[in-house]
Amino acid sequence: MKKAIQLKDFLTYHYLSNVQASPDGTTLACVVAQANENDNTYTSTLALLSEKKVLPLTGYGKERMYVWEDNTHILFASLRDKADIEAAQNGEERTCFYRISTQGGEAQKAFTLPLTVTSIQKLDDTRFVFTANYDLHYSSMYQSNDAEKQRLLKAKKENADYEVFDELPFYGNGAGFINKTRNSLFMYDCKNEVITRISEENFQVGGYAIDEKKEKLYYFGEAYVQKPKNKDTVCVYDFKRQVTHVLLPAKEYAIRFLAEWQGELLVVASTQREYGMNENAKFYLLDKASGEMKLFADYEDAIGSSVGSDCRYGGGKSIKVWKDAVYFISTLTHRSVLRRLDAQGIISTVYEGSGSVDDFDVTKDKLFFVGMQEGKLQECYCCDLLGNDVRQLSTWNEEIFVDKDVRPYVELAFENDGVSLCGWVLEPKDYDPKKTYPAILDIHGGPKTVYGKVFYHEMQLWANMGYFVFFMNPRGGDGYGNRFADLRGAYGTFDYEDLMKFTDCVLEKYPAIDQQRVGVTGGSYGGFMTNWIIGHTNRFAAAASQRSISNWISFAYTSDIGNFFALDQQGGNIWEDHEKLWWHSPLKYAQNVKTPTLFIHSDEDYRCPLSEGYQMYSALCDLGIETRMCMFHGENHELSRSGKPRHRVRRLEEITNWFEKHLK
Repeated sequence: MKKAIQLKDFLTYHYLSNVQASPDGTTLACVVAQANENDNTYTSTLALLSEKKVLPLTGYGKERMYVWEDNTHILFASLRDKADIEAAQNGEERTCFYRISTQGGEAQKAFTLPLTVTSIQKLDDTRFVFTANYDLHYSSMYQSNDAEKQRLLKAKKENADYEVFDELPFYGNGAGFINKTRNSLFMYDCKNEVITRISEENFQVGGYAIDEKKEKLYYFGEAYVQKPKNKDTVCVYDFKRQVTHVLLPAKEYAIRFLAEWQGELLVVASTQREYGMNENAKFYLLDKASGEMKLFADYEDAIGSSVGSDCRYGGGKSIKVWKDAVYFISTLTHRSVLRRLDAQGIISTVYEGSGSVDDFDVTKDKLFFVGMQEGKLQECYCCDLLGNDVRQLSTWNEEIFVDKDVRPYVELAFENDGVSLCGWVLEPKDYDPKKTYPAILDIHGGPKTVYGKVFYHEMQLWANMGYFVFFMNPRGGDGYGNRFADLRGAYGTFDYEDLMKFTDCVLEKYPAIDQQRVGVTGGSYGGFMTNWIIGHTNRFAAAASQRSISNWISFAYTSDIGNFFALDQQGGNIWEDHEKLWWHSPLKYAQNVKTPTLFIHSDEDYRCPLSEGYQMYSALCDLGIETRMCMFHGENHELSRSGKPRHRVRRLEEITNWFEKHLK
């Protein structure tokens, strides 16, 4: 008999990200991360994979950003030397790059950049293009003499206790206070040890691409002084002449990606005219001579993976141009797949599994990707360019579940309001239809994400503890095109009805569920919906609301995205549409709540600010409803996915204990 999955098992999982193939395509590098409960952090190392073996490359435990220098050497960022660590502690910015051979041996320091590097690409044998998180007040010390540098360091320390704002956004979830900071673009000549600024100081760089001849650099983003308009400019920088000119002014497009392709620029962008800020991007071609932008391939589905899981750490690429085709990850129904756009504008699916594709790279004859297949954690895979001959390259997580009871996904299709919908049920461990069981409805965030048949630790834990766990994709999420995902001005209406209809269907299918012992939980949009549910029905015996929204009026000017997200998604502003925003706010209905409710929130959550949790909790407490709030110091909106390991344990303990108390 297989053993039950335990609450702390996620500490043993391996999380894979940032796969990059060597220039000759023979070797794959990958970042492998694992939680470390003792140090309350994550270790991240580099590993090499081929079709024959998997080899660890680094062992320091803090390697995440890297670039292939050639076929046998990798440059990676790490802060190792005592002098570098002390300088960073003193307030100096620096990113140290080490060179390591894939054939073995110790890493040697290659060069140090006196900036906080966020990405890097090789230009040629002596030059690199990189982005850095640039503070307009202090980061100029990278080019300052010693006296000026000391003056800036002194000013930085003197102002460390204060935050002064004159921009929106002034903070960002996971980034902290970002007033007067920009993601800036530079070039580094390591032979002459010269750093050249490429983007202007006020320009926020969104992405960049080096042309095939290594003569020009294309990049996009937005220059702003007080607040961005979320419309992107496309620029081109000439390496030889060291000048920049604008190809496409910031008027119409929100851009996600660009690259040189077929003699023009491929631009993946959205006008946001039809479906607002969540409108899926399309494929455009930008004429490099005229600056004319033309639609090349219409596309209704989401580019990138929207399939959620609490078993990922780190990211990767969603799009890559390779020779005559564009390869990209896309979310279709409840899966993310690898697709291909050819030079005729035809889109086809290359690889389609039962779960998700989280990251990938493409070479002359292979596709490498990180995937989560049904019931499995992440592993690295490869296939040919047509999606054939799929092979699993890694086994980092294989041994973990050899003797663990991973509960299977029981699909439940139904219809509501004439719309076909789908959800899943995890039956409890050792399920006996003759017995009765408690159940938990889990609601995803976004709202533009999806659930699929991928491993979710919290769901598997609860199913192994004797709960039915059920979850679905209500309208408002990805996977079915723009119209299905369009929830603007309708939060709490048909999405709520979809969830309640699904609950009815689950209870009808499984008479073994005790209808008096059903709980509900969710985070972000799922937290909003949990708050909404408890104000509109008393059918749930307990609720756990996580990183939620309770009041769209307060959210509008406290969230890092509030000033445009609330307007776009709720269809009104706080001055002219106060009643509309209030109608869609769960706090309006708090006086109807009877459900015992737990609130989970973090004090550095700037996406759904802590005040949103405070308001709903305080209202229920004031109304005499059984409630509890657990607030996590030093955590942000990503607590459940990438929070400190001990904090993730405590979060899951809080929610699980709440349901154990009220549902059993």
